[in-house]
Parts: sequence; C-alpha cells; structure tokens
Amino acid sequence: MAPSGAVRHATGAQPGRAGGSTRAVTRTLSDDPLGGTVRRTVLPSGLRVLTEAIPAMRSVSFGIWVSVGSRDETGPQAGAAHFLEHLLFKGTHKRTALDISADIEAVGGETNAFTTKEYTCYYARVLDEDLPLAIDVMCDAVADSLLEPADVETERGVILEEIAMHDDEPGDEVHDLFARAVYGDHPLGRLISGTEETVTPMTRRQIHGFYRRHYTPAQIVVAAAGNLDHGAVVKLVRQALAGTPLDTDPAVPAPHRPAAPAVRVQPATTLVEPKETEQAHVILGCPGIDRLDERRFALGVLNNVLGGGMSSRLFQEIRERRGLAYSVYSYASQYADSGLFAVYAGCAPGKVDEVLELTRAELARVAADGLTGAEVARGKGMSKGSFVLGLEDTGSRMSRLAKGELLYGDLMPVDELLARVDAVSVDDVNTLAAELLARPMSLAVVGPFDGRDFSA
Repeated sequence: MAPSGAVRHATGAQPGRAGGSTRAVTRTLSDDPLGGTVRRTVLPSGLRVLTEAIPAMRSVSFGIWVSVGSRDETGPQAGAAHFLEHLLFKGTHKRTALDISADIEAVGGETNAFTTKEYTCYYARVLDEDLPLAIDVMCDAVADSLLEPADVETERGVILEEIAMHDDEPGDEVHDLFARAVYGDHPLGRLISGTEETVTPMTRRQIHGFYRRHYTPAQIVVAAAGNLDHGAVVKLVRQALAGTPLDTDPAVPAPHRPAAPAVRVQPATTLVEPKETEQAHVILGCPGIDRLDERRFALGVLNNVLGGGMSSRLFQEIRERRGLAYSVYSYASQYADSGLFAVYAGCAPGKVDEVLELTRAELARVAADGLTGAEVARGKGMSKGSFVLGLEDTGSRMSRLAKGELLYGDLMPVDELLARVDAVSVDDVNTLAAELLARPMSLAVVGPFDGRDFSA
C-alpha cells in the first residue's frame, strides 16, 4: 500500500495488481455555494472517502456505508445483514462493547447504525475536535469486530425481541406485507430483520462468512461532512484501517448496483393479516420505477400532489373533508432495479371500504385527467424546498455524499438537482400518472378482518 496518508491527484495514478491504483486518487467534485467543498479519494484498496468541508459548522458527521443489505441474503440467511449490524458494536481486538459506546459518549457524541434492503450504514456525530476519535472507533468496529459466540447469542435474543416488537406495530407490519404482496419470495419482499425461523438457527459461522464476503474495501464508502479537512480525514481513515481485514491489496471500487435484469413482480394480489387492532391499516399500490429512471423527478412531483402533505389531494379528501382517517399519505420507494408506489391509510375498521373506494377513485381520476399546472408547480416547490431544507445539518449532508456514490455512482450538484425538478413539465407528470396509476394495484391490510375477502 502507499504510505499512510498519501493523497495524490489522478494524474499520479498507476494501475495496481487487481486493476486498481497503487496510489490514492483524489479529485474535487464540487464547490457548492449552498454548502462546502466536496472531495473524493479512492484508496488503493478500492475504498472511497468523500467529504464535504463546511467551516461554519462546529460538528462533523462521519459514516461508513457498505453496499450490502437484506436483498443480498439467501433465504436461510434472511436477517444476516441486520444481525451483523448489531454485532459490530459488540467488541473488537482493541475495544469492548462498553469502550465503543463510552469513548464516543464521553465527548458528547452519538453513534448508531441501520440496515436497509440495499445497504448498511454505521455513523457517528461529534464535535469537530473529536473527529479523530470517531474515525478510529467507527473504523475499528466495522473492520475488526470479533463476533464472539457469547455476543451472537446475546444479540440473537435482542433481535428476536425486536421482531416481536415489530409484530406489535401494525402500522409498520402493513408495509412489510405490501412488499411481500408485490415481490413475493424475492429478497425485496422479505423482512430486513429476518424472521424467528431464520434468526433462531443462524450460526456464528454463517454471520462471520457473510461479514467477510461482503465487507470488503471495494464495497465501502466512507463519508463525512462538517468542519473538517479532507486530507486529514483520509489520513486518519488509512491509519485506523491499517493492519485490519480492510487493509487489502489494490482493487477497484465496486460499481453501483446494476439495474438489470429487472425484478419480476407478482400479479396484483390482496394480502390480509388478521389482527385484533383498534385501527385498520391499509396500503394500496403497485410496482413503481427504479432509482435511475429519468422520470423519478416527475414521480416526486406526482407523489407530492397526490399524498405528500397536508395540501395533497388524498389528505384533503379523506381526512380534511370527510374525517375518515388520521393518517393518509402516498410514497415512492426506489431500488436499483425496481420500485413501489403506494398509498397508506390508518382508519377505523368500519371505514376501510369507504377509504379504499375514495383512494381508488382519486388515483383513477389523476390517471385519466392528470394534474393541473398549479398543482404541478406546487409539487415542484415541495420537492425543491424539502430537498434543500433537508441539507441543513451535517448528518443529511454526509448521507447525501454516501448515497450519491454508493447508489448512483455520481454526486449530482444541488443546483443541477433543483434544475432537474424545475424542468419537469405538466405533460411529464401526467404521462407518468396515466401509465403508473393505471397499473393493477395490490392491497395489504392489517386489522380485525379474520375471514374478510377484500379481493372484490
């Protein structure tokens, strides 16, 4: 490897043994007037480091993002990525589980992690002066976890409790039921946490194998935003990873997850989970578009107008005018090769039929007649405002860097993204609505409906 902390520009790159570079390669991605300077360094191992320097801040958010999620598991492995996320905070060769948490909390910082269907993230937020500590602790935890057998058993119990708690939250459960209705047995249709049947027999050997197969430098993006110096961050990351399993031979970064072949979805269906609840939870929706689809900006506008806020059509019709539901909204989820568009409502069980009838009617109306120019303008304003306001803290800026690199293979400048939203026309939105909202709809229901047939 190159000497620790070596940061050179692309003109000095040389091919490595595995097609990578024997030197770190750094370039400036943007000097955004709405933020700070964004730089990207590719280490010889293929690990990428992205930072956004924001001198006006006194904090830094630091994250380690791994391109592996629940969709990368086989059926018997279901829940392995989430299980591993828990275990990486349980101790390394240098630190106990208490050390990992106490070291960060002693300086007023915070750490956390989360697993999704396509990636896993470990992050810390600290004062700028404590960034070296955060880098050392987080890199140590992610790169060199022991996965002790006793810790595996302890966390197994914790995860089983988490699964049980999730089962007691019908408002969350209905989203998983809807994913299963659309994707069936495909990994995108499975629970991120796994189930009691898959988590209970999972062995330490299985989890460790998953860890070492997927947690490789080429699959990892390190991102940081706040009052920092890019070169110093790169040097600290290299020092923290030296001598760990992530200190490897030269390699090239893994490409972002491909969009083809497209995921095969299930025919439209209805799934009902009978449960004695005071409120019924329903989701009506269909397959959507993948995250690289150029229509994603039009979809954001459409979603805002349909069910993205208190001024949306669904909220106004179902809650404000008729008082049928406390919560009603639409949403879009996008993956590398697929997506979802859906409407959620929580209402009294006796009002489900009316809520579904009104929802179907509104979707059909928009599919047939489209949105007005005023509605599209409002939806565009919502998209731009929510995006920019969402960049007001270091955590969201750190996430933007990592997701741009990991999911899109590119970091779209803020001004360009706003311009893409501005460029969405009424015809763009209405053409998408006519195609998307006319698709056969699947329905997921959780509530006191044992034996009830919703298929009609």
